[in-house]
Amino acid sequence: MKHSYSNNERVTTALLLAAGIGSRLHPLTQNEPKCLTIVNGMSILERLISSLNQHGFKRLVVVTGHMKNRIREFLGNQVGNIKIDYVFSPLYKTTNNIYSLWMAREVINEPFLLLESDLVFDESLLDAMLYPDRIAVAKVQPWMNGSCVTINKSQQVKAFLADNADSFGEIKYKTVNIYSISLNSWYGIVKRLDKHISDGKVNRYYETIFAEMIADGSLSFEIVSFDGNPWYEIDTIEDLAKAEKLFSSDNYTTTQIVTFSQLYFLNMRLINAVTSPREATGILNVSN
Repeated sequence: MKHSYSNNERVTTALLLAAGIGSRLHPLTQNEPKCLTIVNGMSILERLISSLNQHGFKRLVVVTGHMKNRIREFLGNQVGNIKIDYVFSPLYKTTNNIYSLWMAREVINEPFLLLESDLVFDESLLDAMLYPDRIAVAKVQPWMNGSCVTINKSQQVKAFLADNADSFGEIKYKTVNIYSISLNSWYGIVKRLDKHISDGKVNRYYETIFAEMIADGSLSFEIVSFDGNPWYEIDTIEDLAKAEKLFSSDNYTTTQIVTFSQLYFLNMRLINAVTSPREATGILNVSN
């Protein structure tokens, strides 16, 4: 029997797409997955887990590919109150995130928060993303590239656009690559994913699906502005340098995040040391 979820019910499951090679961050990603890239002393993944714990999440599903064992060693099966599940994408070298999202279709049957593994953000920005069918957006800045959206008077997404597409005078907003998705929306998305994958369209972005569904009215997203506090998408070494400046101690206080996160990972390390000493040794040593 499937659980009936309301759009007023808080989302407590997150889906992290972390299968990519991260070639533009080479050589940092030669021996580590992209999500373990260190930003001012703390990895992207550690920041994310800390934020999810603070917001009451109970489950995290991670789609892995490149260096999958490092992610498993780092997280184990539970961190804080969050149970960790994994899905391995065997074709990660030759597919894009549309395929990673499709790989999660059989393990998620609840509303969830969809995130990418290259994002760092102030934890307070998730406050408004805890309810289904919302999309994080920001005013377009010179450093941004990728998918954008236009919105209507009801603060709903009107259309998805490529970053160089003409919006015909309408204001464009950059997608932050964080989405909150209801169960009904997920069912519709999976049907579209099935069709695209069966047609061999495995190198596209999942925004292709969202764009189609927004256009035909089968999907709706309410926008959530991420302009109030810092966030950054890290694709290149240059991006990393900018993110480290943005999240430096001079500009941004991270004391609370570090305290919570270190406690979670210290507890996890002690648990793993009892059950699997070999796997526990790398949990906090992610800087190499």
